[in-house]
Amino acid sequence: MILQALTAWRVVTALVLLVSIGACADTPPERPNILLVFTDDHASHAVSAYGSAINETPNIDRLAEEGMLFENAFVTNSICAPSRATILTGQYGHLNGVPTNYDTLHATTLTFPKLLQAAGYQTALIGKWHLKVYPEGFDHFEVLRGQGPYYNPVLFSADDSVAYEGYTTDVITDRTLRWMREERDDDRPFLLMYQHKAPHREWAPGPEQLDLFVGQEIPEPSTLFDDASGRTSAALTQEMTIAEHMSARDMKFVAPANLTPQQLATWNAAYGPRNEAFEAAGLEGDERTSWQYQRYIKDYLRSIASVDENLGRVLDYLDAEGLSENTVVVYMSDQGFFLGDHGWYDKRWMYEESLRTPLIVRWPASVTAGARSDALVQNLDIAETFLDLAGVAIPESMQGASLVPLLRGETPPDWRDAIYYQYFEYPGPHMVRRHYGIRTGTHKLIHYYEIDEWELFDLEADPDELRSVYGSTEYAEIQARLAMRLDSMRVHFAVPSEDPVPYER
Repeated sequence: MILQALTAWRVVTALVLLVSIGACADTPPERPNILLVFTDDHASHAVSAYGSAINETPNIDRLAEEGMLFENAFVTNSICAPSRATILTGQYGHLNGVPTNYDTLHATTLTFPKLLQAAGYQTALIGKWHLKVYPEGFDHFEVLRGQGPYYNPVLFSADDSVAYEGYTTDVITDRTLRWMREERDDDRPFLLMYQHKAPHREWAPGPEQLDLFVGQEIPEPSTLFDDASGRTSAALTQEMTIAEHMSARDMKFVAPANLTPQQLATWNAAYGPRNEAFEAAGLEGDERTSWQYQRYIKDYLRSIASVDENLGRVLDYLDAEGLSENTVVVYMSDQGFFLGDHGWYDKRWMYEESLRTPLIVRWPASVTAGARSDALVQNLDIAETFLDLAGVAIPESMQGASLVPLLRGETPPDWRDAIYYQYFEYPGPHMVRRHYGIRTGTHKLIHYYEIDEWELFDLEADPDELRSVYGSTEYAEIQARLAMRLDSMRVHFAVPSEDPVPYER
């Protein structure tokens, strides 16, 4: 009898699920299409809509002009795979199993694409995946293996792998447009994750951008020659300085490895004379660092220029096909990036340049054009937002909050007033110490827990985070309050007292 009852329950449950999915699938335009435009390492201070002083991003700005820009968007862990896993699951890395780039997202893990697919959405993923698992929850996918190259990528699908000739940003866009033109089902809403490699290291520009910024001097950040004297020992032992830690390929003294003969000739024609001029100049010390900054930042911005131009192609297609009105377009990156700030490149830190991510949402049906939100939001919120947009129940296991009320101009009275962050990957690339911390609207408290050192920053008085005031009598009350709040957040988010794995690499 027990077995019969259990079987009957399973049948009823399955029927209810099928009915609900069928009902959802028949629901008209109230369920919007969702297009996630996702880049890798795109710092918000390299977006002109965020006030960039070093570049223009007209198509990203177009989204901001027609949608909402989030002024305080942050990540939970500033590194590639953990950030992507958090976006998919709505969970911190210590819960979803991906706290470092070495970890694997389990194939059975609950993600928003799986839930949207079950709810009748047509789901597709094209571009960079960077998770060590077969993409689940997608009707169609074409993804790079690992980081993928900047030129001549191989895209892997469920059935095949195909080698393409061309610049990877262009190829990913071409394949995205092909899917929308040829495979999109007009009778179903879609989730499309359009994900670029750029502007990830080694910032190899496309052939159309090789001469961009030639003859220009990009303004140096005021902290390019920061000596880290106002912070903990962690800032002194990193390995990510522009002056000392960039490779010959980073600096374009070595061309990308997989160029065709024609691509190599074009590349050498651009970089050869510039490299010869550098060698002839014999620069040393700060002058050499300034030159390396110019080389780095121009290549980084060239990579972004290609992303922006290709985004314009996609937005134009949505307009031409009459899809813009009922498509939520989200532009974001997996984290921020140091653009010479503190003399650094890369990410990983809880410092602002790394912690922040651009987040812009265009949703014509509900978002006032040109709106801005100063609410504290995180990549942790994306999964719940997409489910909320689709009218799909949000699992209790998710740890974020839907941004839909904010998009509609309504800030919930209980919206968060602080965020929690944790970085785990040490020892590892760039040797950034493990740390966790809390950021409010005005202050930031960071604990480098392996070495038991602390930093406290007054973000209003010291926005560049040059001088820790931890231990200062002037900030004793704030410090104590933040420490207590930090402890409570660790409990709230079920952070284990010890790291989930030792990371002995």
